[in-house]
Amino acid sequence: MNFFSKLFKFGSQNMAIDLGTANTLVYVQDQGIVLNEPSVVAIETINGFKKVKAVGDEAKVMMGKTPDSIEAIRPLRDGVIADIEIAEKMIEYFILKVHGGRKGLFRHPEIVICVPSGSTSVERRAIRDAASNAGASQVHLILEPMAAAIGADMPVTEPVGSMVVDIGGGTTEVAVLSLRGLAYTTSVRTGGDKMDEAIVSYVRRHHNLLIGEATAERIKKDYGVAMVPADGVGETITLKGRDLVNGVPKEITINQAHIAEALNEPIGAIVEGVRIALENTAPELAADIVDQGIVLTGGGALIGGLDVHLREETGLPVSIAEDPLSCVAIGTGRAMEDPMYRGVLMNA
Repeated sequence: MNFFSKLFKFGSQNMAIDLGTANTLVYVQDQGIVLNEPSVVAIETINGFKKVKAVGDEAKVMMGKTPDSIEAIRPLRDGVIADIEIAEKMIEYFILKVHGGRKGLFRHPEIVICVPSGSTSVERRAIRDAASNAGASQVHLILEPMAAAIGADMPVTEPVGSMVVDIGGGTTEVAVLSLRGLAYTTSVRTGGDKMDEAIVSYVRRHHNLLIGEATAERIKKDYGVAMVPADGVGETITLKGRDLVNGVPKEITINQAHIAEALNEPIGAIVEGVRIALENTAPELAADIVDQGIVLTGGGALIGGLDVHLREETGLPVSIAEDPLSCVAIGTGRAMEDPMYRGVLMNA
């Protein structure tokens, strides 16, 4: 390493980034998770010129409430970068924020970023380029299901088959792991976003009421269930939106049974992804999964009764990771820090 390389590395903080469709988490070496903010950027257009007005939490509260001159953008869709220029600005902002807002020479960390297992080489290159242009000295990638499994303390380095189902905002990653590798993996482009869309669609179709993404997301988090409650109704939910018939604000009441009906299609797609993975798993690994069970990670794992529903559909033990929302970020960080996991990293 020459003098200038050493100088650039001095003072840098190597970091692992869970670049999610809904949220971005940053894990700093020897510190753990230091940042968890929505993957949203607010862009303001003034006299034809665009500039970043807000990123993360500040931008999220603007979604659906901006004037014509400001647009709140989510630069990732289905787990991959849809707008590379905006994604670069977002990553750069988060790197700078982790470094206490200090610009200048001492800001060139090595970065490990997780990517969906079904992402293409073009999509992976876009993620690598975005991180490099945002100030990374070196970029490594790790597959999302591997990061989730490491974060959930699964035995990924041992000759034992285990299955992880990581339900994120844009994708659901289903993988069978053994000996630091993926024996089988599939990426279902269904996740929390599709659940939000399903709730919006259900309310519009059955009640002629238009609600926003933020309202649908809140309903999913607070009342989302994978199965109709035992009493056939569950909790009651009050919704406010715009009446599509009269065009005026309106309030309606629905219940958790309606939410279960709304989520039936996206949850069905996740269950089908798990079934396909099990059908394509080698017999010896399948025997291990019968003993080890299936581990759920990601925000979608918190949908009420999803573990029970998956258990009924597959006949296998199903458990939820201890900290499902942070599993991928923690696993990505451990892969960066622990030599035992270095073999799972890929050069972009």
